[in-house]
Amino acid sequence: MSKISKVAIVGGTHGNEFSGIYLVKKWQKQPQLVARASLQVETVFANPKAYAENKRYIDADLNRQFSAQSLADYDLANYEQSRAKALHQQLGPKANPNMDLVIDLHNTTSNMGPTLILLEQTPFYKQLAAYVKMQMPEAVIFLEEGEADMAQHRFLASCGKYGVLIEVGPQPQSALRQDILEQMERMTGYILDFVDLHNQQAVPALPKLLEAFLYLDTITLPMDEQGERLAMVHQHVQDNDFKPLNPGDPLFRTFNGEDIYYEGDKIVYPAFINEAAYYDNNLAMSLLDKVYLEIE
Repeated sequence: MSKISKVAIVGGTHGNEFSGIYLVKKWQKQPQLVARASLQVETVFANPKAYAENKRYIDADLNRQFSAQSLADYDLANYEQSRAKALHQQLGPKANPNMDLVIDLHNTTSNMGPTLILLEQTPFYKQLAAYVKMQMPEAVIFLEEGEADMAQHRFLASCGKYGVLIEVGPQPQSALRQDILEQMERMTGYILDFVDLHNQQAVPALPKLLEAFLYLDTITLPMDEQGERLAMVHQHVQDNDFKPLNPGDPLFRTFNGEDIYYEGDKIVYPAFINEAAYYDNNLAMSLLDKVYLEIE
């Protein structure tokens, strides 16, 4: 695997997710905190206008604007669509990226703890995840493989040769929590440490198998024909991100006090449970499968 020379740490892709924003501000004042001997590290504030207005986004979710098709369509020119094109030129372009690795920092209102999201299952990603998990046992590894062709991936992190997301919660929007911010800072540091070791061919012995969670599907809240919600996430599911959900378990509770049960045919593991940012789409949670990755 080739050397990783240039790394971008991105905060504020969503303007009301404050941990990454305040960490980027900190590192811009104290760049030595993210400096590593073999790396050139750049910090990027992705959506300053949304942050200034204390919103997730101004016109559209910035982290869904980076597919090759969207980036090539100059009729898509609202604030986030235009910002995505500028960031793509700064970090990418995807065909020949300026950045070898993009680390995109996010908060979630869900009880996901420190989660490392990988876009692919190549040896580099798997070794990186295994190293982070070894240094930070409470970390969770999440495999987000929505597109086989990275050029069509919509996430900002896909602009680099490699890209990962750090997603830490629970943290309310437009707020800070010391424990969550410090978990994000630690995970970012371990990623930089791994890359520095990788460049020096000094990565320590890693475990042979790594537990991870593979994205399967997203489910919505029950709705009536008028688009009104009929139920809420069941208390037995709420805050139990990455815990097993069995067929027949209660999933939702209607406002009349009736339970709606999970009708799948296998055990799944919910995440992004009741994420506040997804309520405009009436999304209830993502469902994942537990897998074990072989570390080469």
